[in-house]
Amino acid sequence: MTDLPKLFSALSDPTRFAIVERLMTEGELPVADIRQGSTISAPAMSRHLNVLSEAGIVSRRAKAQQRLYAVRPEAIQTINDWTLNHREFWEASLARLEEALMQEMKKK
Repeated sequence: MTDLPKLFSALSDPTRFAIVERLMTEGELPVADIRQGSTISAPAMSRHLNVLSEAGIVSRRAKAQQRLYAVRPEAIQTINDWTLNHREFWEASLARLEEALMQEMKKK
């Protein structure tokens, strides 16, 4: 199982989150394509990708001179499983919020 705190920590950075979102949308990409349209330097991009790789969120493979990155489905599944396991908490919290809002509306 992937380390959840490490996953969330890696995704807490907006740049890394955007990288993962892009890879989820477009699939496997070389670093040059990931950097395209970005103002991030090559060394900074490399650091971000290393953090994502060390957290187990992305995989890296070599193809000739390119390094290709892709999202690891297991990491996303781990986040999904955690979210679903806590669904009861969220639903109860939302129900309490709805009740509190209804009570406020009745007071007006």
